[in-house]
This record gives sequence, structure tokens and C-alpha cells, in this order.
Amino acid sequence: MEEKKLGFYELFYIFIAGCLFGYVIEVLWSFYRHHIFINHTALVIGPFNVVYGVSALTLSYILNKYRKENIFKLFIISFIIGTILEYTLSLVMEKMGGFVAWNYSRYFLNINGRVCLKYSIYWGILGVIWIKYIHPLVLIVIKSFNPKKAKIIMNFLIVFLLADTFLTFQAIDRAKEYEKGIPPESKYEEYLDKYYGIEYLNNMYNYRWNKK
Repeated sequence: MEEKKLGFYELFYIFIAGCLFGYVIEVLWSFYRHHIFINHTALVIGPFNVVYGVSALTLSYILNKYRKENIFKLFIISFIIGTILEYTLSLVMEKMGGFVAWNYSRYFLNINGRVCLKYSIYWGILGVIWIKYIHPLVLIVIKSFNPKKAKIIMNFLIVFLLADTFLTFQAIDRAKEYEKGIPPESKYEEYLDKYYGIEYLNNMYNYRWNKK
């Protein structure tokens, strides 16, 4: 039996859950490996790892109707979806943000350093775990929300995330100017230098924000 189609409301909160879940996982993993705090977000304000959010949303939207299929079929679909998604996100970040967030050039069977066999296999496994076990729990939590209040919060978050995205691109552009020795021309640019400057971006993007 085909699963019920997910609406915008459910998909939005799945996106938020993915952002938060990804942020926590990345921070804990970095702390475990390097014993330092790295602010693994994609946006300058808030614990929102948008890459994980988009991944959770995409996997949920596409895999939802296949949730009761056998694990091998889910793995293959997730493998393909994850590979396409990772390549696309890498390309978008490079073209829009001007930086390369990851580089798999040293890995076996990679495509332009954006995707590789190893991480595509991880995508396959992640998709199975997500849609079989995590996705249903997220939906249970979403259904427990007060719909009226949750929609008000959703609208607020949409506006906030759009503003946060704009501010993030502004901070990256200004930091690149700062590196070239260009002084701030306004109070706003002084604000960006002070609160979202090179040191902040280096921590957030693991020293990749200005690397091509």
C-alpha cells in the first residue's frame, strides 16, 4: 500500500529536523575527532545545517512511498538519490557561495571530487536507516504539534531562514573583501566584520569557505 503523500507542513518540519540532527551529529563527531568545537552550520545564525535539512527532506519526499519495500531496493534508490543530491549541493555551494565544501578527489571512483563510491554507499545505508526508523519517529513528533501554533512557528522560521541565508552570503562576500584589504564602507559592513568575519566563517566552514 502506498504511503500517504507528505504535504508542505510535514516536509518543512522534516527539513528543520534534518538541519538540527545534522548539526548535532557533525559537532559531536568533530569534537570526538579533534577535541574542539566547530560550528557546523551552513547559515551564520542558529544551529541549522542546511545540507542535512535538504537531504532529510529529499529522502523523505522520494522514499516515503517506498518505505515498505525491501532493504536492497531502498539502498539502491538512496544510493542514486544521495549521489545526485551531493553532487548538486556541492555545485550549488561553489557557484553561489564561491567555496568548495568537500573534496573527494583522493577517493576511489570519484566524480570531479564532488561524489565518490564510498560516500554514495553511505548514502544508501543512511537512506535505509532514515526512512525505516528515523522518518516515522519524526512524523510522530510532528503529528503531536498543535497545528495552529506549529504553522505560526513555521511561517516565522521561513522568514527567519530567508533572512539568515541573505546575511550569510553578505558575510561571505564581505569577508572576501576584508581579505583583500578593502575596509568597511558602512556600519553594516563593520558589523559583519565584527560578528561574522573570517574567524567566525573559518570555524563554521572548517576553513573551506574561501577555498576553490
